[in-house]
Amino acid sequence: MRKVRVMIIEDSSVVRQFLEYVIRRDARLEVVAAVGTAEEALRILDRVSPDVISMDIRLPGMNGFEATQRIMATRPTPVVVVSASVEAEDMKISINALRAGALAVVEKPVGIGHEHYESLAERLCTQLAIMSQVKVVGQRIDRGLRFGPGGMERVSCTPERIVSRTPGPFRALGLVASTGGPNALANLLGNLPADFPLPILLIQHITASFLGGFVSWLNSICPLSVVFAQDKQRPAAGKVHVPPADHHLRLAGDRLGLDQENPVCAQRPSGTVLLQSMGQSLGPRALGVLLTGMGEDGAEGLKVIRDHGGYTIAEDATTAVVYGMPAAAVRLGAVHESLPLPDIAPRILELIAGKEVSR
Repeated sequence: MRKVRVMIIEDSSVVRQFLEYVIRRDARLEVVAAVGTAEEALRILDRVSPDVISMDIRLPGMNGFEATQRIMATRPTPVVVVSASVEAEDMKISINALRAGALAVVEKPVGIGHEHYESLAERLCTQLAIMSQVKVVGQRIDRGLRFGPGGMERVSCTPERIVSRTPGPFRALGLVASTGGPNALANLLGNLPADFPLPILLIQHITASFLGGFVSWLNSICPLSVVFAQDKQRPAAGKVHVPPADHHLRLAGDRLGLDQENPVCAQRPSGTVLLQSMGQSLGPRALGVLLTGMGEDGAEGLKVIRDHGGYTIAEDATTAVVYGMPAAAVRLGAVHESLPLPDIAPRILELIAGKEVSR
């Protein structure tokens, strides 16, 4: 079995050697290059042909955000941001690297003697192995966003037609995203008005330590207010409610609920948990959207919304960075419409306005 070829970009020689040690221990991976600057990495990128890149954030000269942009423009390669810090400036660079096309942000493993060493090392190696399988496509960046086809579970899908129905008085919008989600959410939320008439409940799979920076970043780029959800809180129109780290988010009647019950689809928070609760609580008044992501989280939940008379949209294969979660929903018959990412926000506004559009 061919090993995954990893390039390490890390300015500290000590940390670089440590990452080499961690990665070489994993039977799935091999290190084909380990360099101290983004400029050096770009010079040898074509020659070493890595399957995936481990990217530091604070680099001399070109930083991790700029390096990710350049890689996506010259030789698109899956990038995993590996950061030791959640300080404001590092978080800003990390999240903007996701926006530029990086697929995930993970914590750097701590020293071998640390109690969390094994779990962090395993998480890093697993992310590198999984993300190496994502097909990334470079395009001209529009308004700082990057979209590209590809994914581990790519299947043929023709966008579905609108069925003849009345959308109904929607009471809440549920959004679920995973790999590639920050980009997708920047587009979707950025195209909704500040006076959006529904509360938005959002699940984004992201490393817990980076969640606060992600919420701050969303607040800085979209007109809506992005807040952490609170238990027994009434969700507010025009606000995006995000669960705190390691908590499921549910809707029960007109209140939010938070809990730490078992992960679903290996995720906590889980999109399926959220969307199921919305379908059960709101019935035809629930509107659910499933964006790019690996695996199947959210698909079963979207099916519950549809089965209870609500309306469901999945991101189409033509724009999903990873067409895993949307594809799973399509296979279940959970999707009313599959739409390219730029069409989703306009369609949400049409549905809320009660418009039936012939497609």
